Amino acid sequence: MARRRALSTAALAATAALVVSAAPAHAAAPSYVALGDSYSSGTGTRSYISDGTSCLRSVYAYPSLIASAKGYALNFRACSGAKIADVTNTQLSALNSSTAYVSISIGGNDAGFASVLTTCAQPAWLSNCNGAIDKAQTYVNQTLPGALNTLYAGIKARAPQAKVTVVGYPRIFNGVDCNLLTWFSSSEMTRLNAMADLVNSTTKARATAAGFSFANPTTPFVGHAVCSSSEWINGLSNPIQESYHPNRTGQASGYTPTVSPYLTGSTVTATATLLTTAKGSTKRLADQQRRYAASDRAIKPALVLAPDLSTPAAKAAAKKAGVDLSSRASIDAADRVYSARQAAEFAAR
Repeated sequence: MARRRALSTAALAATAALVVSAAPAHAAAPSYVALGDSYSSGTGTRSYISDGTSCLRSVYAYPSLIASAKGYALNFRACSGAKIADVTNTQLSALNSSTAYVSISIGGNDAGFASVLTTCAQPAWLSNCNGAIDKAQTYVNQTLPGALNTLYAGIKARAPQAKVTVVGYPRIFNGVDCNLLTWFSSSEMTRLNAMADLVNSTTKARATAAGFSFANPTTPFVGHAVCSSSEWINGLSNPIQESYHPNRTGQASGYTPTVSPYLTGSTVTATATLLTTAKGSTKRLADQQRRYAASDRAIKPALVLAPDLSTPAAKAAAKKAGVDLSSRASIDAADRVYSARQAAEFAAR
């Protein structure tokens, strides 16, 4: 009897072992790598993870919100100030054959968005906004396509199975400059918006050629530009790093529903519960990205600088234009004259 009971016990144990070994393993969370620049890192949301870098990564950025909504395993490599070379040198190593999803916004810093905005924010008697935009357009038309082709090929080679979504940029302006310390004219804002459109169309063409999706935020941000009553993009801000980037609402209500259908097959809505869930990932993301800090520190944020009328160059330009720098009325009056002249010169091309 004892021997029979022992055999029965051994048989049950063996059967249980077979059942356990036959049970499917818990599926790993899909791997999602967020590449790119400040529009993907979440610069402008005023809340950043402490990862030992100046990348300004935020749990309120669309990569974090989408990953939190769908349970994706996010590797948050996007970094403020990143250019194409930075993505190649510091971010692509995060990709591998098991990467399921990739998103990337890139090209704005290569085209010199920050320096162009810095120039155009100055009074027209001090700056050459049209010249700065012309230079950026030349880069986008002549150099950016080839650089993107190479970058996209690198992404495809490292993550051949991934669903890749390239993300564009919104138009920043609505035709009104309400900031006290900037002097964007109507014609300059029109050209700057057209510049964003040009980068988007160029980027979309190269993304499509590579077999990637393109998420265009232009339409969702209409009515929510700088100085709109419902502003999703910061104007000139304090601290300066927040300037001309989507705020939390821009990331949650603009970018997240725009990008999520391409990465998930459905639209993610940034509810209060989702924002809380995303906030809970702060420590994990900080610990994860701190491993890359040494290489990420080589990337410097591209800042839009506030006009400084106290410099020798500004004083010389003011003297030449007959501007009294102690009088805001004088500064503004000369700006209107020079802005109209520059707009007429551009229209006559």
